[in-house]
Amino acid sequence: MYKYPIYMYWSEEDNCYVTSVPDLPGCMSDGKTPEEAIKNTQVIIAEWIETALEDGEEIPQPSSYTTVAI
Repeated sequence: MYKYPIYMYWSEEDNCYVTSVPDLPGCMSDGKTPEEAIKNTQVIIAEWIETALEDGEEIPQPSSYTTVAI
């Protein structure tokens, strides 16, 4: 499991939870439940890293993000 920060929100338009990984540009996923969205995001992170390595790109280190619910 990768330890990149993941942002998640509910999308009324898509009727699902949407995630993004700020450290990995364009790395996004979704799921019908929060758990499914996180599981799908872990798969997408692995695929993002695999593609970046194949292309000879540097893999960003996970950063630390703190979010506050308002």
